[in-house]
Amino acid sequence: MSSLLAMNQVSASYGPFRALYGVDLAIEEGQAMGLLGQNGAGKSTIARVISGLVPVETGSIVIDGEKARRWSPEKARRQGVLHIPEGRGVFSSLSVEENLKVSLLAQPRTKRKALLGEVYERFEMLGERRRARAGTLSGGQQRLLSLAPAFVAPPRLLIADEPSLGLAPNVLDEIYASLAALKAQGVTLLVSEQQVTRVLELVDVAAVVDRGRIVHVGPPDEALGVLEAGLSQRGRSVG
Repeated sequence: MSSLLAMNQVSASYGPFRALYGVDLAIEEGQAMGLLGQNGAGKSTIARVISGLVPVETGSIVIDGEKARRWSPEKARRQGVLHIPEGRGVFSSLSVEENLKVSLLAQPRTKRKALLGEVYERFEMLGERRRARAGTLSGGQQRLLSLAPAFVAPPRLLIADEPSLGLAPNVLDEIYASLAALKAQGVTLLVSEQQVTRVLELVDVAAVVDRGRIVHVGPPDEALGVLEAGLSQRGRSVG
């Protein structure tokens, strides 16, 4: 496999607060990677940097061999990067159909109507509630709404940030089944998650993030051991 995307010594900040420190991370074509770490470790910032929502302060991002220091959400989307952010990932004041149309803007205009029809055929609930405001859907339905366009117009890289947040276990099963289906289609996945057991069942490789740095990349079972050891050491230092 070849690298689809690589972060090279990337640092990023929120105003005066440094969030990432020299991050090196490569995501291979067709790979499913998990980002593990405590809340505030930097997982969401890595996702936002890749999708252009947070600027690269130092270092660079490379996609398909093209080096990009000035990375933007528009450029990331044109390169096939779809980011489902932390939370519900929808515009709550827009209708279901309006949300879908926004998600499909990167597709050729001549194909959008047909793709919209495919979404409704695959997800009957979305078709039935196409005129409803997205904010009136349940949490799980909103998550499905955010993921639905990826099934009819698969991105090259799908970033799912904390997909389990606030969802009931049965809904979470459906969300992870959807992610597994996209993986089977060959979509490259980057999943940032605190539900460690769940994400490790999905991914091929996992990266552990701690205090804005990547401290380990390897097989899921190894990453789990590193994460547990780090938590144990912190517990001893506090106690």
